[in-house]
Amino acid sequence: MPAYKTIKNLQIPRVKPPENVCSDPNCPWHGSLKVRGVLLEGIIKKLGSKRSAVVEHRYLFYDRKYKRYEWRRNRKVVHVPDCIELKVGDSVMIGETRPLSKTIRFVVLGKLE
Repeated sequence: MPAYKTIKNLQIPRVKPPENVCSDPNCPWHGSLKVRGVLLEGIIKKLGSKRSAVVEHRYLFYDRKYKRYEWRRNRKVVHVPDCIELKVGDSVMIGETRPLSKTIRFVVLGKLE
């Protein structure tokens, strides 16, 4: 596979393009994958086998019955491009894409500081 030399400008705040270059066709920076829909922040909980990870997204939910807020969380299986190096506990920005497999609908855009 050819190495993609051009880096697309995704114009996402707080996310810098990776310094590494990859030849992954499902990379939003070097491949042809388009990012659409929601952008979420989360924490890496588990690194999967090949190019996948589990990200936990926490958010506030307003309970109308008890008139107060509560923290909720959900976990999403995400695609990790080769150019982004992650470890468990990193804070990342993920973006919605087309379905890449049965459970993967998000891709990691980059690490947050």
